[in-house]
Amino acid sequence: MFQKSFRIYFILDFIQGGELFKHLTEEKRFSEYKTKFYAAQIALALGYLHDSNIIYRDLKPENILINRNGYIKLADFGLAKITNPQGNEDPNSFCGTPEYLSPEMIEGTGHDHTLDWWALGILIYEMIIGIPPFYN
Repeated sequence: MFQKSFRIYFILDFIQGGELFKHLTEEKRFSEYKTKFYAAQIALALGYLHDSNIIYRDLKPENILINRNGYIKLADFGLAKITNPQGNEDPNSFCGTPEYLSPEMIEGTGHDHTLDWWALGILIYEMIIGIPPFYN
């Protein structure tokens, strides 16, 4: 990363495999094995973020990149929130992609890291079935 007086520049690795979204669109749905493979990696990434007091808040296929070896990287931390380690602060801002929003985000009752696990459940369903569970 480097910056000028009015811009910040991020230099990122080239992720040759593209977005999970592209692969899901092409294949329509994934096998159980492939779904478990990606879900396990995403769970590890979310666990690491949560241990670092970060709520990701925007888990969706477009924000998951796959490298040439088939492993994932999370991208787009624009909606991520660093939380208070004591847990006495609720990040109440309404944000995210509608298909992946947790009930507490929709209701505006305050949320914590559990909304990332909700989004992972939605994503797993979408990888297996081909559409999100509440798609209409």
